[in-house]
Amino acid sequence: MPQISDGGGGEDDHATSLAGPTATAALYDGQVLASSRAVRWAGPLLVVILAAALRLWNLGHPHSLVFDETFYVKDAWTLLNNGYESTWPENADALFAAGNSYIFTTDASFVVHPPLGKWLISLGMIVLGPDNGWGWRITTVIVGVLAVVLLMLIAKKLFGSLLLATIVGFLFAIDGHAIVMSRVALLDNYVMFFALLGFGAVLMDRDWHATRLAASLAARRNAGAEPSWGPTLWWRPWLLAAGLAFGLTASVKWSGLYFLAAFGVYLVIVDALARRRAGVPFWLSAAVLKQAPATFLLLVPIAVVTYLLSWTGWFLTRGGYYREWANGEGAAWTGALAWVPNSLQSFWHYQDAAYSYHVGLSTPHPYQSNPLTWLFMIRPTSMFYEGSNRGENGCGYDVCSEAITSVGNPLIWWASTAALFYLIYRLARYREWKVGFILMGMVAGYLPWLMYLNRTVFQFYTIAFEPYLLLGLTFCIGLIMKQFGSPKRDGNLTGSLTDGSVSGSGWLRDRSLVGVRIVMVFLIVATLVSAFFYPLWTGSQTSYDFWRIHTWMESWR
Repeated sequence: MPQISDGGGGEDDHATSLAGPTATAALYDGQVLASSRAVRWAGPLLVVILAAALRLWNLGHPHSLVFDETFYVKDAWTLLNNGYESTWPENADALFAAGNSYIFTTDASFVVHPPLGKWLISLGMIVLGPDNGWGWRITTVIVGVLAVVLLMLIAKKLFGSLLLATIVGFLFAIDGHAIVMSRVALLDNYVMFFALLGFGAVLMDRDWHATRLAASLAARRNAGAEPSWGPTLWWRPWLLAAGLAFGLTASVKWSGLYFLAAFGVYLVIVDALARRRAGVPFWLSAAVLKQAPATFLLLVPIAVVTYLLSWTGWFLTRGGYYREWANGEGAAWTGALAWVPNSLQSFWHYQDAAYSYHVGLSTPHPYQSNPLTWLFMIRPTSMFYEGSNRGENGCGYDVCSEAITSVGNPLIWWASTAALFYLIYRLARYREWKVGFILMGMVAGYLPWLMYLNRTVFQFYTIAFEPYLLLGLTFCIGLIMKQFGSPKRDGNLTGSLTDGSVSGSGWLRDRSLVGVRIVMVFLIVATLVSAFFYPLWTGSQTSYDFWRIHTWMESWR
């Protein structure tokens, strides 16, 4: 695997670091709009407003539990009332949607996902009530809009460009998959958001760690000391924040553990590379055993504690599933582990049962999809479909359709997939840390699913790594807008325009303007495609023929 060069938080590791204003970005980042901070930030603000509008419009429709809302919404309501997920009578969905929200029992229900996402869903029902779609979907919408804000902040830090930050936020705001996953009360939007928080915290830690490491090693050199590994850095607040964020991710779904593991390994590697760049001899910088334990202790314990705290309702009540398991005859542990409290023994037994369920899940489902096809959007998930004949449900056509399908904007999605393959090549060729960092998000969010090709999984899981796909696409957009030179052997590109002025030949200036026009056309067409598909993301009633012309592949039906 190619070595990922460590930028040490700097912005000059590559001409395509996309740091600072450029001539091609001047219309947004530079001379024209720099006179007014309010004007400069109008773009991101409009993106947030657009994201909120697209996610909030007609949110209460359909007034029924769609797809897996039947599990998570009702679980959220019983979690709020009983402290644990409880069972419901037969055919409870229609009764619940009709306002009969207290027909649940006190019998525990076997659920296989941690409680945090359901606790968050319940917040909307506390405020707006459980008898309407706004109540059980509003928190998911808020998180979806906050994710757009968070992605723009990360892009601004990563690329150093407000223009590119606005572009990536806009793409996330108008993509259909992101819109649908923000409008239905499932858990995966929360997985995406908390994982993105952790991703941002790791990004912030780079500067924090590199600055303090360099200062410490410089002080040692100035004192005439021999080269050494350098100090073990214990105070890394952004690393603690990352551990908390990844713990929150795992508290929604266990797939959050992959983000914790992937970025834990990533941090060990880049810490060693940062020490090497700071002047530590190679044989010392490669010896990762000194900082690695500190990194582990900064990340993992807070994640574990966060996960346990998410189960507070289960621990504080007595009726949860397997809550009294260890109190059964012959069930409690013996020997060296006999001292472990029965509640923790029961908890461990529950987690083991949930794990066995996850790894063995292979129940056929009409909308299951193979992870190998996810990047190409072969089998999007239909969350809701209702057909009507003329005169039924206000239908004005011979046949009407109402659909909520988590199909992304095809132009954005397929362009992002193409950009992903280019970034893999680029990492192998130039070893840029920004590219490696973006790809680590894909490693954490996508690669683990390739171990479960025979498991029942769904395309909508891809929301967890969609932000990194869009960051990769935006990186390529930055290249198109700012750079058309040829790579040098040192990894830099000729013709860099990073000083805010148009330097070099008129040929390069013309090519830069061509790049801006290409990007503008792409964004306009992407917007039109989103407008074309928007009714199928929101359950709007259309003619059947209108729905049919959106099924570009037979597998989309």
